[in-house]
Amino acid sequence: MVQVIEWVNPGEDEIIWRYPNEVIKWGAQLIVHEYEVAVFMRDGKIYDVLGPGRHTLTTQNLPLLYKLVGGSNSPFKATVIFVSMKQFQGRYGGETQTRELAPVKYYGVYWFKVADPVLFITEVVGGQSLYDTSDVTKFIRAYFNEGMMKHLSAYSIVDLFQNLDMVSTQVKVKLIEDFRRLGLELVDVKIEGVNTTDEWRQRLFWIMQTGNAQAVMQMDTAKQVAAELGKSEGAAMGTGMVIMPQLLQQPAQPAQPAQPYAGGGVPPAGYQQPAQPAAPAAQQQEICPYCGKPIPPGARFCPYCGHEIKRCPNGHIVPEGAKFCPVCGAKVE
Repeated sequence: MVQVIEWVNPGEDEIIWRYPNEVIKWGAQLIVHEYEVAVFMRDGKIYDVLGPGRHTLTTQNLPLLYKLVGGSNSPFKATVIFVSMKQFQGRYGGETQTRELAPVKYYGVYWFKVADPVLFITEVVGGQSLYDTSDVTKFIRAYFNEGMMKHLSAYSIVDLFQNLDMVSTQVKVKLIEDFRRLGLELVDVKIEGVNTTDEWRQRLFWIMQTGNAQAVMQMDTAKQVAAELGKSEGAAMGTGMVIMPQLLQQPAQPAQPAQPYAGGGVPPAGYQQPAQPAAPAAQQQEICPYCGKPIPPGARFCPYCGHEIKRCPNGHIVPEGAKFCPVCGAKVE
């Protein structure tokens, strides 16, 4: 009876399959379907690779194995591994830290396929002794997650929350080379969502409002000082709110250079340049702290996400649950 070597009805998620019988007869029928290759291994080394088609195994199409067995026509031992060249989808998720050491959780999906079956078998299947699809899938997902953790840590928390599509594209470019070293092609990457702690969500709120991460960190310091003063036995109630404006004060701007005296010659003693009429202040654009999109000044609800915009009596946007406005100190009803 003719020996038939064939991967029958592979599942949609199956990347590899190992033919269970390692004794191969010359003249056996090898059937390789479309989007498959059959790799012949022995003692952990790859010898011959055959692509799609029906092959009668002879000394002609397995020259390296034939040479290995000393030109004998007797049955020989070899491991046959089928590799699917189709595109696969993988899901991922994990935790890392941003550039500011903000803890973030992320999740999403990626697509990949085997580009170089010999390199893939060498680096992943044979190199890691993984001969089962579930083990190979776990290895690739862990490898991908490790790369995501490394590359996401180079971004700021604002980039992760406001420019997720841009970050997905840039991280994909960085991971392509990592996958190529395994004989894989990383087709696409999509970060579907990120999240952080309540504490960092509050900071993100103010960073998005002010556009100044340094000022927000300064505000955090002021809040911590106020909290510590509040714990002091001798501190009066509200001491923290009194000292906060001083801590939040911006550094003084350098003085503007004096304008030349328009009358010619040396200006008389006590001469002062007449004040220029102040230009009308540009109306400051406000940002929804929940979705990050611009909203009309004074808006009570975001026109994009529908969230209610909380404000203090002086009109400053405050985070949900705040009792005092961190900008002016007014009590929030």
